[in-house]
Amino acid sequence: MKDIYDECPIYENNMITLRQTNMDDAQELLKCYSDEKAVPFFNSDNCHGDDFHYTTIEKMKQAIEFWDFSYKNKYFVRWTVIFDNNIIGTVEVFHRIADDEFNHYGIMRIDLQSKYETKLVLDEILKISNENFYDAFNVAAILTKAIPYAIERIDSLTHNGFKPINGKLMTYDNYFVCYNVK
Repeated sequence: MKDIYDECPIYENNMITLRQTNMDDAQELLKCYSDEKAVPFFNSDNCHGDDFHYTTIEKMKQAIEFWDFSYKNKYFVRWTVIFDNNIIGTVEVFHRIADDEFNHYGIMRIDLQSKYETKLVLDEILKISNENFYDAFNVAAILTKAIPYAIERIDSLTHNGFKPINGKLMTYDNYFVCYNVK
Protein backbone atom coordinates (compact mmCIF):
# COMPACT_ATOMS: atom_id res chain seq x y z
CA MET A 1 0.00 0.00 0.00
CA LYS A 2 1.21 3.49 -0.86
CA ASP A 3 2.01 5.98 1.86
CA ILE A 4 -0.83 8.53 1.88
CA TYR A 5 1.78 11.26 2.37
CA ASP A 6 3.64 10.31 -0.81
CA GLU A 7 0.57 10.64 -2.99
CA CYS A 8 -2.75 11.88 -1.66
CA PRO A 9 -5.61 9.81 -3.07
CA ILE A 10 -8.88 11.18 -4.36
CA TYR A 11 -11.91 9.38 -2.94
CA GLU A 12 -15.27 9.36 -4.68
CA ASN A 13 -18.66 7.79 -4.42
CA ASN A 14 -21.99 8.59 -6.06
CA MET A 15 -22.38 11.92 -4.25
CA ILE A 16 -19.10 13.03 -2.67
CA THR A 17 -15.56 13.63 -3.87
CA LEU A 18 -12.72 14.13 -1.42
CA ARG A 19 -9.52 15.54 -2.91
CA GLN A 20 -6.58 17.18 -1.24
CA THR A 21 -7.26 20.79 -0.35
CA ASN A 22 -5.30 23.36 -2.32
CA MET A 23 -5.07 27.14 -2.55
CA ASP A 24 -7.54 27.25 -5.46
CA ASP A 25 -10.22 26.17 -2.94
CA ALA A 26 -9.79 29.21 -0.70
CA GLN A 27 -12.66 31.36 -1.97
CA GLU A 28 -15.20 28.52 -1.87
CA LEU A 29 -13.95 27.20 1.49
CA LEU A 30 -14.37 30.67 2.97
CA LYS A 31 -18.14 30.11 2.61
CA CYS A 32 -17.79 27.20 5.03
CA TYR A 33 -15.34 28.72 7.49
CA SER A 34 -17.13 32.08 7.68
CA ASP A 35 -20.49 30.35 8.28
CA GLU A 36 -21.29 31.25 11.90
CA LYS A 37 -23.91 28.50 12.12
CA ALA A 38 -21.29 25.91 11.10
CA VAL A 39 -18.46 26.94 13.45
CA PRO A 40 -19.85 25.19 16.58
CA PHE A 41 -19.79 21.87 14.68
CA PHE A 42 -16.07 22.17 13.84
CA ASN A 43 -13.69 20.18 16.00
CA SER A 44 -11.03 22.58 17.19
CA ASP A 45 -9.94 20.42 20.14
CA ASN A 46 -6.19 20.60 20.72
CA CYS A 47 -5.78 23.22 17.94
CA HIS A 48 -4.07 25.85 20.11
CA GLY A 49 -7.04 28.23 20.24
CA ASP A 50 -7.93 28.22 16.54
CA ASP A 51 -11.72 27.95 16.27
CA PHE A 52 -11.62 27.80 12.44
CA HIS A 53 -13.92 30.82 12.11
CA TYR A 54 -12.30 32.69 9.23
CA THR A 55 -13.92 35.83 7.85
CA THR A 56 -11.23 36.98 5.40
CA ILE A 57 -9.66 35.34 2.38
CA GLU A 58 -6.24 36.01 3.93
CA LYS A 59 -7.07 33.92 7.01
CA MET A 60 -8.47 31.16 4.81
CA LYS A 61 -5.30 31.12 2.71
CA GLN A 62 -3.15 31.02 5.86
CA ALA A 63 -5.11 27.96 7.02
CA ILE A 64 -4.62 26.23 3.68
CA GLU A 65 -0.89 27.01 3.79
CA PHE A 66 -0.75 25.40 7.24
CA TRP A 67 -2.72 22.37 6.01
CA ASP A 68 -0.28 21.99 3.12
CA PHE A 69 2.70 22.32 5.48
CA SER A 70 1.11 19.70 7.76
CA TYR A 71 0.63 17.30 4.86
CA LYS A 72 4.23 17.72 3.70
CA ASN A 73 5.40 17.03 7.25
CA LYS A 74 3.08 14.02 7.58
CA TYR A 75 0.96 15.45 10.42
CA PHE A 76 -2.46 15.13 8.78
CA VAL A 77 -4.33 15.12 5.49
CA ARG A 78 -7.00 17.72 4.70
CA TRP A 79 -9.39 16.96 1.86
CA THR A 80 -11.85 19.33 0.23
CA VAL A 81 -15.40 17.97 0.19
CA ILE A 82 -17.17 18.37 -3.14
CA PHE A 83 -20.92 17.71 -3.32
CA ASP A 84 -23.04 18.37 -6.39
CA ASN A 85 -20.06 20.23 -7.98
CA ASN A 86 -19.86 22.57 -4.97
CA ILE A 87 -17.04 22.85 -2.44
CA ILE A 88 -18.86 22.50 0.87
CA GLY A 89 -16.14 21.93 3.48
CA THR A 90 -13.20 19.74 4.45
CA VAL A 91 -12.31 16.48 6.12
CA GLU A 92 -9.10 16.05 8.10
CA VAL A 93 -7.67 12.71 9.20
CA PHE A 94 -4.51 11.70 11.03
CA HIS A 95 -3.00 8.77 12.90
CA ARG A 96 -2.85 9.75 16.57
CA ILE A 97 0.13 8.75 18.68
CA ALA A 98 -0.30 9.33 22.40
CA ASP A 99 0.31 7.70 25.75
CA ASP A 100 -3.32 6.82 26.45
CA GLU A 101 -6.02 4.30 25.56
CA PHE A 102 -6.59 5.93 22.16
CA ASN A 103 -2.99 5.52 20.98
CA HIS A 104 -2.82 4.64 17.26
CA TYR A 105 -6.44 5.62 16.61
CA GLY A 106 -7.38 7.82 13.69
CA ILE A 107 -8.89 11.23 14.34
CA MET A 108 -11.32 12.58 11.75
CA ARG A 109 -12.57 16.17 11.64
CA ILE A 110 -15.48 17.04 9.38
CA ASP A 111 -16.14 20.73 8.69
CA LEU A 112 -19.18 21.52 6.54
CA GLN A 113 -21.20 24.59 5.63
CA SER A 114 -24.28 24.55 7.87
CA LYS A 115 -26.71 23.90 5.02
CA TYR A 116 -24.80 20.69 4.24
CA GLU A 117 -24.71 19.44 7.84
CA THR A 118 -27.22 16.76 6.85
CA LYS A 119 -27.46 13.02 7.34
CA LEU A 120 -27.32 12.51 3.56
CA VAL A 121 -23.99 14.33 3.13
CA LEU A 122 -22.48 12.97 6.34
CA ASP A 123 -23.48 9.39 5.44
CA GLU A 124 -21.63 9.68 2.14
CA ILE A 125 -18.49 11.05 3.82
CA LEU A 126 -18.62 8.29 6.43
CA LYS A 127 -18.98 5.64 3.72
CA ILE A 128 -15.73 6.88 2.21
CA SER A 129 -14.14 6.92 5.66
CA ASN A 130 -15.26 3.38 6.50
CA GLU A 131 -14.05 2.03 3.16
CA ASN A 132 -10.67 3.78 3.04
CA PHE A 133 -9.30 5.56 6.09
CA TYR A 134 -8.48 2.57 8.33
CA ASP A 135 -6.03 1.19 5.78
CA ALA A 136 -4.82 4.58 4.53
CA PHE A 137 -3.86 5.67 8.05
CA ASN A 138 -3.01 2.22 9.44
CA VAL A 139 -5.53 2.42 12.30
CA ALA A 140 -8.03 -0.06 13.72
CA ALA A 141 -10.39 2.64 14.96
CA ILE A 142 -11.41 6.21 14.08
CA LEU A 143 -12.57 8.87 16.53
CA THR A 144 -14.64 11.89 15.60
CA LYS A 145 -16.50 14.55 17.54
CA ALA A 146 -20.19 15.42 17.54
CA ILE A 147 -21.53 17.99 19.97
CA PRO A 148 -24.84 17.06 21.65
CA TYR A 149 -27.05 19.26 19.46
CA ALA A 150 -25.48 17.96 16.21
CA ILE A 151 -28.53 15.74 15.71
CA GLU A 152 -27.97 14.93 12.02
CA ARG A 153 -24.28 14.21 12.63
CA ILE A 154 -24.98 11.93 15.59
CA ASP A 155 -27.68 10.13 13.61
CA SER A 156 -25.27 9.60 10.73
CA LEU A 157 -22.44 8.47 13.00
CA THR A 158 -24.57 5.88 14.77
CA HIS A 159 -26.02 4.70 11.45
CA ASN A 160 -22.47 4.16 10.18
CA GLY A 161 -21.13 2.18 13.14
CA PHE A 162 -19.86 4.90 15.47
CA LYS A 163 -20.60 4.72 19.19
CA PRO A 164 -20.02 7.29 21.96
CA ILE A 165 -16.77 6.65 23.84
CA ASN A 166 -18.57 7.49 27.12
CA GLY A 167 -15.52 9.27 28.45
CA LYS A 168 -12.99 11.86 27.44
CA LEU A 169 -10.35 12.04 24.76
CA MET A 170 -7.63 13.84 26.69
CA THR A 171 -9.78 16.57 28.29
CA TYR A 172 -12.40 16.71 25.52
CA ASP A 173 -15.97 15.40 25.46
CA ASN A 174 -18.43 14.24 22.78
CA TYR A 175 -16.30 11.75 20.85
CA PHE A 176 -17.56 8.77 18.92
CA VAL A 177 -15.51 5.74 17.82
CA CYS A 178 -15.86 3.25 15.02
CA TYR A 179 -13.74 0.11 14.80
CA ASN A 180 -12.67 -1.32 11.47
CA VAL A 181 -15.00 -4.22 10.70
CA LYS A 182 -12.97 -5.64 7.81
